[in-house]
Order: sequence, then C-alpha cells, then structure tokens
Amino acid sequence: MGTAARTADVVVVGAGPGGAATAHYLAQRGLDVVVLDKATFPRDKICGDGLTPRAVAELISMGVPTREEDGWVRNTGLRVVGGGHTIEMDWPDLETVPSYGLVRTRQDLDETLVRHAVTTGATLLEGHSVTGALRDDDGRVTGVTAKRVDGRGRAVGEPEMTFTAPFVIDAGGVSARLATSVGREKRSDRPMGVAVRTYFQVPETSPRYTDPLMESHLELWDGAPNASDLLPGYGWIFAAGGGLANVGLGSVSSTAKATKLDYKDIFARWMANVPDEWGFTPENQVGDLRSAALPMAFNRQPLYADGLLLVGDSGGMVSPYNGEGIAYAMQAGRIGADVISQALARPNAASRERAMQAYARTMKAELGGYYSLGKQFVRIIEHPGIMRLCTRYGLPRPLLMKFVHKLLSDSYDRTGGDALDRIITALTKVVPKA
Repeated sequence: MGTAARTADVVVVGAGPGGAATAHYLAQRGLDVVVLDKATFPRDKICGDGLTPRAVAELISMGVPTREEDGWVRNTGLRVVGGGHTIEMDWPDLETVPSYGLVRTRQDLDETLVRHAVTTGATLLEGHSVTGALRDDDGRVTGVTAKRVDGRGRAVGEPEMTFTAPFVIDAGGVSARLATSVGREKRSDRPMGVAVRTYFQVPETSPRYTDPLMESHLELWDGAPNASDLLPGYGWIFAAGGGLANVGLGSVSSTAKATKLDYKDIFARWMANVPDEWGFTPENQVGDLRSAALPMAFNRQPLYADGLLLVGDSGGMVSPYNGEGIAYAMQAGRIGADVISQALARPNAASRERAMQAYARTMKAELGGYYSLGKQFVRIIEHPGIMRLCTRYGLPRPLLMKFVHKLLSDSYDRTGGDALDRIITALTKVVPKA
C-alpha cells in the first residue's frame, strides 16, 4: 500500500475534455476535486480536431473563451463529397446550439480546458499515472493508487500514492483501465470505429490553406472518381488555421470487433489521387499518421456503480454517426458533476446512492435513442457498396440531405424546432435506449 497523499470530494482520472469539464463543474460548485493525468500538458491526442456546434455549446456553458486571436478557427458548415456530387450546407440555426463549429488541435484544446478547470478551483496533478482502484470490503471504489511518471510514462522511483474520495470518475479514454480493473468490460453489440489522422502544412498558394467549411468525403477512391476501386472508409479535411490541415480517415464496424484494414495503405492511395495543388505531399506532412479507436453508443456499462462513474470514451460516448466524442464527453461531465453534487449533499450513503442513479438515466434519456438509431446507421454504411448507392442517389436531394445533416451532426432541437427536428426527436423516442 502506498503512502496516503490526498483525500478529496471527487477524484477524476484523465484530463481530456470530459475530465476537464467534470472537474470544472465540480469545482464551480465548491467541491474539492483532484484531477490525475499521466501526461504533462501540452500533449497530443489522435482526433479530427473538429468541434461541432453541439461541442461549441458545451464550451460556452463552461465559460471557455473561443476568440479567433486565441487560436480558435471558426467554420460555418459542412461540405460533403461523394457519389460524384459536392454539396455545401450551413450549420442549422437552432435554439440550443450556435450556428458555427470550431477547429482546435487537441494539443491546444485539452490544455485550454484543463487549465480552465484549474482556474475554477480544481487541482491538476500532471505526470501521475493511476495504477489501480481502491475498494472497500463491499467492492465499492473509494479511491485510486497512482505513481509519478516522467514525460515518457516511466516511473520516477517515488513511492506509490493514494487518493481517496466518495466518488471516482474514470475519464481516462478508450482504454478505460480503471473501469476495466473493476470488471466493467466493453459490450460486443456496440459499434467500434477507428480513425487515423495526420497534418499537412500547406503553402498559401494551396486552395486548402483556409476553408470556412469542414469537409467530409463519404467515398475514398483509388484513382479517378469514376474508377472501379472504391476504398473502404470515409475521410475528412479540416482547416486548423495558418495553412495547417487535419486530414484523416475512419471506418466503423457494427460490433466491438474493429475493422482489420491497412489504414496507412488506404491513406496513401487516397492522398496519391487528391489534386496536386492542395499540397498534401510527403514534404508538407507534419507528424506521422497515427490511429485511435472510437468506442461508440455506450459500449461500456453501467455508467455508474459502486462509487465509479464513467465519462467520455471510457463509457463509449462516441457518436456512431460521425465519430464525434468531445461534445458528449463534456456533456457527461456537466451532468455527472450535477448528480454528484446532489448526492454529496445527501445525509447518508443510501440516499447518496439513490441520487447517483440519475446519472445513467439522464445520459440515456439524452443520448440513448440517438445512439440506438446510430447503431442501425452503422449497419448500413459499413458496406461500401450500399454507401455508394446512398451517396449517388441521396446527395442530390436537398431536403433529404438537410435531414441527414441534422441527424448525423446532432444539429437538431430536442423540443420545438422545425419539422425535421421533430421527426428526429420522435424517432429517438420510439427506439430502445442504447
């Protein structure tokens, strides 16, 4: 057993967007919250770096400034390329989310959010790798053990430390090591995606130097668009400011078994056929092509039990539609912090546990139906031939694409809204919750 280091109201494991949001809202309520992360900030994360309007709304709720002079790149909508068509759609003008998105590299975004949480009152301990859960005789998680590590993740030789709290948050990402260590395995009936990305620093002469739209490629071709070789997966190009472009591709499987594709080969074949003037060349590439798994549709449950609450990727809170996880991680942090605050104000353990049951119910009420629809969507798009037919005949139909745009980007109002919003909301209510 290590030397006791700290007792807090809440211990948060992981300082990504979900962990930072959770810590911010807890600290805002006057609670003593400690955030542990094995990295030292700034640090990189594999991501498309695109923030949908729903993610922007969460930033606004946190009170995070998103000024252009601070490095935030604003975009006005989405460009979709596929089936021989290119269509451009503005982000919808809704009651609940703004009509713009943002792009910010995860190296900058994550540090900005966790420093914001620190400003609110949270304690951040960088270079602290969590080694396991502390549990009482009834199996309840009562804290964690951790060791100090250097920038390469190697132990620095100091004694192991303990951090205890009434509630522990696993916001540690897709590996969910803490949740896994107490027996919460991922579900095999939920989608799993894989994303790979790199950056290109293009010259000012490139048409990709700046772009007011996020761009999605529903098809990837090994040759001209009329060629017979359709590559698996979908691609994206997001302008990150100053000529830096985040370029990547992803694929998704309807089960927890990840697709076995040679992503480096697919990416190289895609890049070999993009226009030369774009500047997506090896000499302009910044960093290696790197990959990350995308756990979707609440693939690890229960979201709360026995003192341990899951936030973000650790609970599989990635959208099956588009691989978006940041908005939902931050949303979970906001909801989780509110539930924990209510629970800690209760007079006894039994009452606190009753209060904590609201977390899973609220998250499933908010996202369960939407994720269930997404599971069906994945079963369609994981077949390239079917995807080809959908893009060829669906993209030219403006009303259909407006509906698809709202659905896939989660840009619809849950109450009120237009007819399309009400249709999507009705569909999410009639399907079983994920």
